[in-house]
Amino acid sequence: MRVVTLEEHFSLILPGSHNNVAPPPASTMPDVVANAADKMTDIVGGRLADMDRNGITVQVLSKAGVHITPSADQFEGKEAVEFAKKFNDAFARKVAERPDRFAAFTHLAASVPEAAADELERTVTEYGFKGTLISGTIRGAFLDDPKFAPLLARAEKLDVPIYIHPGMPPADVRKAYYEGFSNNINFGLSTFAWGWHYEVALHVMRLAVSGTMDKYPKLNFIIGHMGEGLPVMLARCEHQFGRELSFLSRPLSKMITDQVYVTSAGFFTNPPFVAALETFGIDRLMYSVDYPYASNADGKAFLENLPLSSGDLAKFAHGNADRLLKLKV
Repeated sequence: MRVVTLEEHFSLILPGSHNNVAPPPASTMPDVVANAADKMTDIVGGRLADMDRNGITVQVLSKAGVHITPSADQFEGKEAVEFAKKFNDAFARKVAERPDRFAAFTHLAASVPEAAADELERTVTEYGFKGTLISGTIRGAFLDDPKFAPLLARAEKLDVPIYIHPGMPPADVRKAYYEGFSNNINFGLSTFAWGWHYEVALHVMRLAVSGTMDKYPKLNFIIGHMGEGLPVMLARCEHQFGRELSFLSRPLSKMITDQVYVTSAGFFTNPPFVAALETFGIDRLMYSVDYPYASNADGKAFLENLPLSSGDLAKFAHGNADRLLKLKV
């Protein structure tokens, strides 16, 4: 069966002066992060071999976070825009080595929204990129901030999704909520073990309750990790807000399930899958692994044992991603 995954990470080192913004030293990173770094820049070597072993037809790649290499929003203005452009040009060349096996999400200088919108359009039209991925808040701001209107409007016009991926919480949030333990526990609580998942859920909730989704009703968002906790919270949120959201054109849960897709990235047990399935429906769910942070082999075992009909399994494994991202089959 054709299998597509779309929260899969890649990075590269750009030549020149842009690498003067250094990532944290590997010695300060938990092993799961540090050990993934060596796999990030690989395309047609170990990455492709691992895909073949585990039945993955296509990976849709996105730039890994700042703990591996610098990102555009660490720079200012024109330098941020230039970094994004150079990264995407190099990214496109790497994907072009095996266009039958790889596609890409654009890396943007989202802190410069009008330029980010232009770069999104350039990479979609010139390179066939499939949308963009935003990691966490953008210098502390969520996408419902009016300043991001140019980017949201352009993504809707181009009919490409925005993947909202977790990112490192702001320092003040980490200090107030997640510290007081060993370095690894502090890091895990604020990121992959807990904190950044619920920040993504908050990000989506803000896009809904602010009316931003209403303003761009044809714009699709993607979130990973079986919905970042939203499947078990959505009904309560809608009930508790009650009439406070009467200004919206649709009930809260319908708005979110109309405009949000959910991937399995990094979650390989049935209970969260069933919750996502019951909340969002099979047409909004897509398989992903979260490589190299998660194992393609673990993902394969999960996929092969899902309680789905053959038709629904095909939707989950590739059909929904093919449709949303307009992938060539």
